[in-house]
Amino acid sequence: MPFPGERLRRLRRTPALRRLAAETRLEPRSLIAPLFVREGIDAPADIPALPGHRHESAGSVTAAVEHVMDAGCGAVLLFGLPEHKDVEGSGAWRDDGGVQQAIGALRRAFRDDVVVIADCCLCEYTSHGHCGVLDEGGAVDNDSTLERYARTAVSQAAAGADVIAPSGMMDGQVGAIREALDAAGFGDTAILGYSAKFASVMYGPFRDAAECAPQEGDRRAYQMNPANQREAEREALLDIEEGADMVMVKPAMTYLDVVARVRDLTDLPLAAYCTSGEYAMLRHAAAAGAFDERAAVLETLTGIRRAGADMIITYHAAEAARWLREDASR
Repeated sequence: MPFPGERLRRLRRTPALRRLAAETRLEPRSLIAPLFVREGIDAPADIPALPGHRHESAGSVTAAVEHVMDAGCGAVLLFGLPEHKDVEGSGAWRDDGGVQQAIGALRRAFRDDVVVIADCCLCEYTSHGHCGVLDEGGAVDNDSTLERYARTAVSQAAAGADVIAPSGMMDGQVGAIREALDAAGFGDTAILGYSAKFASVMYGPFRDAAECAPQEGDRRAYQMNPANQREAEREALLDIEEGADMVMVKPAMTYLDVVARVRDLTDLPLAAYCTSGEYAMLRHAAAAGAFDERAAVLETLTGIRRAGADMIITYHAAEAARWLREDASR
């Protein structure tokens, strides 16, 4: 047998060669860190369902964001927990709500040096735990919910949010929010559409952290069927037509085929959300000795990036960003 003319191992021989020939590059600035802002607390409180994460108070959120940005992350995504909930979720659009106060504090502290993304949904704010207002039969009323989303988005933009991220999977949510933002003078505020958000089991720890599990029923009537891939294209295209500046697939790890398919569909920036359940799987498996957490997390995030995501929302964001910076300095 003649000696092989092509030996692909030549570019794998050393760490420096592997870095040079890497096709996919994962950078700290591509990572987005979710943060929880809770009303009615004076100091941060640990979240048992999400080890390593806390409920931040209005006074502690600035330090939390500084920690994330010092690690090199590209943005933060804020979720709110109100002190009081009601059937309408009215706490979502209060100008003095916890998220609005947090956004204002971040704007004063960092000006334009931090990208603040505000989750726009009602599930954390409704007493029943669904992502919208309910009709007389107990189903989510899509069109009535859109008006509440619009009010919430305008309130968040007025507080200083750079990006509004509607996550409720209501039909027409991007268009309703774009129209409301433009009418209120916030034409420069961007929209990140949760375009393909699946009815997944991977949201469990988040629902504990945000105290937003539905009191009755589930969200399968408005979140996507995990069996569907082509429908994700239709959802993304609709969001794009309605004015989304960025689109998203959620979850990430178990939907890499959808990430790749949406990537081929559009040149818009694409986000993938590595959810709380995916975070828990990696964390608990590492704690059980299945693998090294650092190596597993970086491999997972690289896989999501390789599938086509430009940015990744992950509960490992700050840790992963530091690991990446350490690797780059070697």
